[in-house]
Amino acid sequence: MFSVAAEAYDSYMGRFSNPLAPLFGDFALVDAGQRALDVGAGPGALTGELVRRLGPSSVVAADPSEPFVGAVRERHPGVEVVLAPAERLPFTDGEFDATLAQLVVHFMEDPVAGLGEMARVTHAGGLVAACVWDHAGGGGPLSRFWDLARELDPEVEDESRLAGAREGHLAELLEAVGLNDVDEAALSVTVEHESFDEWWEPFTFGVGPGGAYLSSLAPDERARLREHCRASYPEGPFAQTARAWAARGRVPTADRQPAGA
Repeated sequence: MFSVAAEAYDSYMGRFSNPLAPLFGDFALVDAGQRALDVGAGPGALTGELVRRLGPSSVVAADPSEPFVGAVRERHPGVEVVLAPAERLPFTDGEFDATLAQLVVHFMEDPVAGLGEMARVTHAGGLVAACVWDHAGGGGPLSRFWDLARELDPEVEDESRLAGAREGHLAELLEAVGLNDVDEAALSVTVEHESFDEWWEPFTFGVGPGGAYLSSLAPDERARLREHCRASYPEGPFAQTARAWAARGRVPTADRQPAGA
């Protein structure tokens, strides 16, 4: 789903992840003087925001997609970029002041293992933060697409059951890996679409679960879904607001071990 050109992802999800990155950076308390790791960096929406705040030499990015790793290296010279999944980060314990994952936890093979690795590479007292779209509550940027697809195909499997997609679940996961002072919030962004076609076209690029689902349909089924969506959207322009759940926590220090430790 993510072995695609960076430009395809930019059109599909980047239009939402780019404006989300500054909000997430604020929530994660990213500030000058820190060294930060962007886990599941994709083509670099959050990486760019971290570079703006910290400078390229203080930012490291990791992603398991070769096209995305190449894109981040090209777009953000001076940033160390590694090919690696969240569950197997190639860093020593306590290397970073802050470790962040934007729109990644719900695609981790093992979210607890991935978040545990993020905590491991963050020093004691450092911050681990993650955010994912509100797929379960209907506030995500793809929620309407999945609702309309389900009207035609009641058996469709959407993204609502993915890790972190429901309110409070990210906080539960951070607590499960032993973080202290876990906090959560909702982050919202609004994106303007010039037309229905501009909204629809990125779904045809095969990116993510939505693109993969559309690609799996027969041509007549794809056309039917397209027209069903068109009937539910204005021709344009129109605005779309999306909500993400965000959670952050501190790596325990020697004098503040998590409950039960």
